[in-house]
Amino acid sequence: MNCLIIEDQPPAQRILRKYIEDQGMLQLLEVFGDPMKAMAYVEQHPVDLIFLDINLPKLSGIALLKTLTKKPQVILTTAYSDYALEGYELDVVDYLLKPFSFERFLKAVSKVRRPRPESPSPSTPARKEHFVKIGYEHIRIAFEDILYLAADGDYCEIYLEDKKHLSSESLKKWIELLEGWDFFRVHKSYLVNIHQIEKVSGNTLYLHDGTQLPLGRAYKDDFMEKYLR
Repeated sequence: MNCLIIEDQPPAQRILRKYIEDQGMLQLLEVFGDPMKAMAYVEQHPVDLIFLDINLPKLSGIALLKTLTKKPQVILTTAYSDYALEGYELDVVDYLLKPFSFERFLKAVSKVRRPRPESPSPSTPARKEHFVKIGYEHIRIAFEDILYLAADGDYCEIYLEDKKHLSSESLKKWIELLEGWDFFRVHKSYLVNIHQIEKVSGNTLYLHDGTQLPLGRAYKDDFMEKYLR
């Protein structure tokens, strides 16, 4: 299950990170100290569970929880017990009073409802999409519309048929997002939609739109084994 930490104190962040890692069944997506950034992330990404501190700058955890339109399951964390009743009225999974032990953490996590995997209808192919932050906007991009991606330092250029976007997420992050889809890393700087390749000649890939991309030596054998033999 995907989870998120919203906590502004580094020591508490470290403890939750360690407990999540030791628990083994949770995948930590992000850690936020700023509740406004966390709220924007939750609205744009699939999150199953939030470890939410109540005493946050700018916006309390309770206020954040009331504001969310998409409501993942929540485990509240705080050093104060005053908010316990209000937290339960908001249908939180559990309430962890700091400092809490690993055993108490496990007890809270055991109450979380596991999401059921959804199978797409055979007549309706799955169309996976991701919101890319462009300036002050978020642009929806369907995975199947991507021709290829190119690393640009800590950023990533996303090439579509008629435009390109600069994503603030790295190529490594996009490789994780596109896992299970027909994309292959053909070079340290390029990830390609296999359906867009028209031909392969030597160490060069030719895409349908005329783009030529290098086929890196470190990736060529795997590519040949999977697609050309």
